[in-house]
Parts: sequence; C-alpha cells; structure tokens
Amino acid sequence: MNRSITYALLVVTVLCVSAQAADEAHQRKAQEAIEKGIAFLRSTQAEDGSWTPQPGPAITALIGTAMLRQDIAPDDPALVKAMAFIKTKQKDDGGFYDRFLINYNTSIVLMMLSELDRTDPEVEQMIAGAQRCLRGLQYAGQTLEDGETVTESHPHFGGAGYGRHGRPDMSNTAMMLAALHDSGLEPNDPAFVNAMVFITQCQGVEQNKKFGKFIEPDGGFIYATSIDRNHVGRPQSMASPDEKQRAIDGLPPKSRLRTYGSMTYAGFMSYLYGAMDTDDPRMIAARTWIANNYTLEENPGVGMQGYYYYLHIFARALAANGEAEIETRDGTKRNWSNELIDKLCALQAEDGSWTNDTDRWMEGDPNLVTAYAILALQYASE
Repeated sequence: MNRSITYALLVVTVLCVSAQAADEAHQRKAQEAIEKGIAFLRSTQAEDGSWTPQPGPAITALIGTAMLRQDIAPDDPALVKAMAFIKTKQKDDGGFYDRFLINYNTSIVLMMLSELDRTDPEVEQMIAGAQRCLRGLQYAGQTLEDGETVTESHPHFGGAGYGRHGRPDMSNTAMMLAALHDSGLEPNDPAFVNAMVFITQCQGVEQNKKFGKFIEPDGGFIYATSIDRNHVGRPQSMASPDEKQRAIDGLPPKSRLRTYGSMTYAGFMSYLYGAMDTDDPRMIAARTWIANNYTLEENPGVGMQGYYYYLHIFARALAANGEAEIETRDGTKRNWSNELIDKLCALQAEDGSWTNDTDRWMEGDPNLVTAYAILALQYASE
C-alpha cells in the first residue's frame, strides 16, 4: 500500500477511536479559570446589558452562550439584561443584527438561543426566525448584482459571508453551520448539503475540481473562493497575503495558496456537523492536516493573528469529533484537552481575562477573547 495512504488511514483510526477526556485535575483547573473569566465579564457588562456592542449583538450572545453552558440560570441578572439587549436587535426577517454582519450576528445569537428552554414558545419562535434568516442568507439560487444566478457550479454556492464583501467565506459558513447544528437542524438539510459544496472548494484536495490547483494539496483549507464581489472565482487565503494583488490582477498565484489552522478546523468541524463519512477522502485529508500541524503555540499559517478564535474552533471541532487524543506524524500521542487547558490557564490575566496583543479580527478586545477562551475550556473539559 502507498505509504501516504497508509499514514492517512492511521490518522483516521487514531482520531476516531474514543479516548479519555481531560483528567479530573485538569477539569478542576479549567473550572477555576472559567469562573475567574466569568467574574471578569460580569464586571464589564454595560448598563444596557451588552458587551462590546459595536458589531451588533454577537459578542453579547457569545458571552451569554458561555454563561449558559456553565449552567448559570437564564434568570441570572446578567443574562436577563443580555437577553433584553439582544431582543432589541431582532428584525422582521428573523435575524438579530444592527445594519450589517447579518450572518455573523444572527449565527451567534442562535447559538445562545439554542442553550435556552426550547419549550418556551418565545424562544422557539426566535430560533425558527433566526434559522429562516440564515437559510435565506446562504448563497444558493439567488440572482447576484451582475445578473448571474448562483447555481451549484458558481464559486459562491453553499457559502455564507459577512455581506459587506459580497462573497462567502469559510469562517461565516462554519459559524452558520455550527448555529444550525446547535439549534437542531439535521445534517441532511439542504443548508448542510449545499454548504459541503462550498467547503470542498476551499480545501486543498483532489476532489476540489474548481480551485484545487490553486491550493496547497495538504488537506487544509483557505479562507474563500473569491476576494470580493468584483473578483469572483479568485480564491483567497489569509496565509498568503502576498498573492492577493496577483489574484486581483487576474494572474495565477506564484505558488499555491497556503492553508491555515483556524479555517482547517472550521472545515473539519463543518464536515462533522454535515455527517460526512469518516472514510471520505476529504475527511481523511482534513484529519491528516490536523495530525501534521498540531500546535497550541499559534494559529498555524498566520502566527498569532486570530489566535483565540483558533483555540476556540480547535476545541469545538475536536470535541465534536468525540475524542481527546491525537497522534501526530512523529508518533507522539497528544491529549489536546489537557494541553489546551494548561495553555489557556497560563495565558489568563490576574483579573480573569484573556487578550491578544496581535489585535487583528478584534482580538484586542478582552470581552471577545475571554468568551473564546471560556468556550474553549468548556469544550476541552466536557
């Protein structure tokens, strides 16, 4: 058997076999850090119930999700105020947002709503509305500004985006799927089925017939299949910023676009939520990338940019996979749960917060980053 195929199958076996979760000492350590983090967030909540409201209700909802997952009761004063603020952002289309970032805000609010009592008619109504909004935002069948219809052959098909760029991306698509998954949507729903088309087009695999030739064939993922509405079909990776201008100019990349950590875990998580077969070549390739690039020191491919988002999606994806041990290429077995808990606890500030000195994608905001860290610890200690 081909050596690379043998290794890929070994990776699948290792990642699929149930392993021990974080040990009791690490679970206690995680809980102490989480409680400190929540105490910090209680101290930074605004009078109107929000946290960092500039992008909309998303960060408030992310923190609300972390609190609810920590078994803090919905009638806790902080959650009551947060929910009151979030309700002011509900729109007629079922979404929760101000004027922009509709998918981003609505997806995270839906995650929070999914932690509430579904027997409450108001909660169920809000969930149904948010689901409806997200389905309507997904690129599938619409006619774009240039008059082109988004059929399955279109680079946008199946994806979701921020809106302002006029194109979908891996981060928003994975966020949408995570929210729909949390709210109970089945993986055979068209939203998941269609999303698998877009996600595959962002992966460096042979099965990616449209863009695979532009992407490093290592099983990882890039950011998007288009730079913006004016440059459709010119793929973009945040790990290859030097190639963006060449793509804008209509030139092929000098070298294949590099894949990177946060988007690869986002793709892997999305495949899991879409119930992709474990022996699908795309799944095998994603698992192989994870084994080859395991690290908690950076967001591999982009350094410290988006580091805490990476740790959050890393934890959520591996928790969804159902095991806590990864065998890397050199044969080392890594208990990601214990290691992630140790890493995050070492990075926590005295006041209970976390923040990233590399302030890109809002990671200089301790409210956002502390929410990411708490959620990562929760997934690691489940």
